[in-house]
This record gives sequence, structure tokens and C-alpha cells, in this order.
Amino acid sequence: MTETKSRSILFALVGLILLIVGGIGGWLFESRRTEETVKRTILENPEILPQAMEELQRREAEKQLTSVGDKLFEPFPGSVLGNPQGTVTLVEFTDFACTYCRTSVPDVDALIKEFPQLKVVVRQLPILSPQSAEAARWSLAAAEQGRYAQFHHAMFAAGRPDAQTIAAAAQTAGLDMDRARKALADPLINAELSGNLDFARALGIDGTPSWVIGEQLMSGAVGREALAKAIRQAGQS
Repeated sequence: MTETKSRSILFALVGLILLIVGGIGGWLFESRRTEETVKRTILENPEILPQAMEELQRREAEKQLTSVGDKLFEPFPGSVLGNPQGTVTLVEFTDFACTYCRTSVPDVDALIKEFPQLKVVVRQLPILSPQSAEAARWSLAAAEQGRYAQFHHAMFAAGRPDAQTIAAAAQTAGLDMDRARKALADPLINAELSGNLDFARALGIDGTPSWVIGEQLMSGAVGREALAKAIRQAGQS
């Protein structure tokens, strides 16, 4: 190889290196400039932060809901409030030992009256006490008799679940007690409770009440208005 050719190759390599370094430097400069622009925009417009957080939560909820699929909206037979054939579905994760679930009962009742096409799929998530797990089983036994709504309201009205309040709620709901005790032994009831726990884990739910409506996932006693807004949005989609 001639000296002239060697120099030409060397100059070409140097030029390429300088071009790459320059490109990286330009990218870093643009990156820093973009970061400064974003910071300045946020400082000048702090109101966009709640909007951005809401959008982030919406996207995360959508991703989580996609992971569980449509089975989330398919109730244990009879474990439904409102219109069983409703075109808008609200899923409620609840625990009979949960004070906030109890305070949400009137909100759900009011929403059922306000939205005739609302179907409320109730998923028992008895995570607070062994007694709430027993109350959850009895509620599903009541669902087997078509008396879920009656037991649901009677159990929450009775106070924290224990042997006495569960028995009283079953009597108030008008259950056939022998039939209910047979239903309690059905493996489908334990499978339902186990499945609900799986749903909760997949959705990141760690407390009750929690709600799923459309593509929204909400936690806590969010109140009638927040739920009504979500129901309207789901009805329009």
C-alpha cells in the first residue's frame, strides 16, 4: 500500500470519527435542550401534571384490564345487582367486613336507579377476616337461590360478619337454609373466591371497594358522582 493511499484512508477514518462524535454531541445537546424545554413547560404550566398522571393511570389500567380479559365481567351465576341484562357493566370488588364497602351500598343503589341499563357484577374479595370469607361464601350460596341482592343488603346492614350476623342475614334474605348449606360445599364457590383473588392480583387491587368500569380502574369509596361519570363514559364508548 502506498504512503499516499495510507494517508487517504487515515484521513477518511478521522473524518468518520469526527462525524460520529459530532453526531453524538449534537444528539446530547438536543437531548439536554429538550429536557430543559420539558422542565420549563411543566414549571410554566403546572396544571398539566394532573392531566398527565390521569393519562398514565388510564394507560396502565387499560394494560392491566387487557391482561385479565372479558372473564372479569362474567359474574358468578346470580351474583349481580341492577339489570342482569344491562349493556353497561360495573364490576365491584367487595368485602362484607369493609366499612367503606358498606358506605358505598347507597351509592350503588342510587346508580342502579339512575341507570336502568347498569349491571353490577359483584366480586367477593374477602381479605379482611376469616369471617368475611364465610360471609362471602354465604352470599354465593344466596346467589345460587337467586337471592344475592337480598343477602348483600342484609349482610351489610347487619354489621361486621360473624356467625350471628351471617345467620341473621341469611334469614332476612329468605334463604332455604338446607339448600344454602349444600351449596356451600360446592367447589365452584371456593373456585370463585380464588379466581377473584387472581383478578385482584393481576389488576394490582389490594383493597376494597375497588371498581372496574369500561377502561377505568378505581379504588376506594370514590363516591356516586365519580362512578356515575365513569358509567356515562362507558355507555358512550
